[in-house]
Amino acid sequence: MKPADFVRKYLPEAKNNAFGLDPFIVLTQAALESGWGEHAPGFAFFGVKDTDGVNGNEQLLSTTEVSHSSTLKPEQVGLVTIDRVEPTTINNQKYFIYFGKGYFRKYNSAKECFDDHIDFFIKNGRYAKAWTHRNDPKTFFKEIAEAGYASAPNYASALIATYNAIKNLT
Repeated sequence: MKPADFVRKYLPEAKNNAFGLDPFIVLTQAALESGWGEHAPGFAFFGVKDTDGVNGNEQLLSTTEVSHSSTLKPEQVGLVTIDRVEPTTINNQKYFIYFGKGYFRKYNSAKECFDDHIDFFIKNGRYAKAWTHRNDPKTFFKEIAEAGYASAPNYASALIATYNAIKNLT
């Protein structure tokens, strides 16, 4: 999906939240995490893991995780299986990309996914500092990255770049 189409389609649903989170935060993360909606089967825009794989609200999908170590077991990187591990350099530091499969939540609609994602930030204490910046997207992104939301070392800067792209479209 083209970025402009993604924004046009999903911004109204991101705005339709009762939690007080800036809708551009929701939309930015959804765009980055799903490749502008191209990789969101079952409305899984945020790649929320569902580690049990048994209650019917999950789907087994191919994914990647990043670590400093090359010898981790699947459960140590949030995967069910590891297909391969490849070295890479990010910001002049050596990392390893784990390619494999993991269980992810699936949803009946984008709104259901967006609401679950916002609820995750509210209920998870490690994001309490980020939540105090729920109307300041750039600070919010930096705070969730520092709190360990994603394994990518450049997560905050990628979010900020995506946010800027979205703001240029609106």
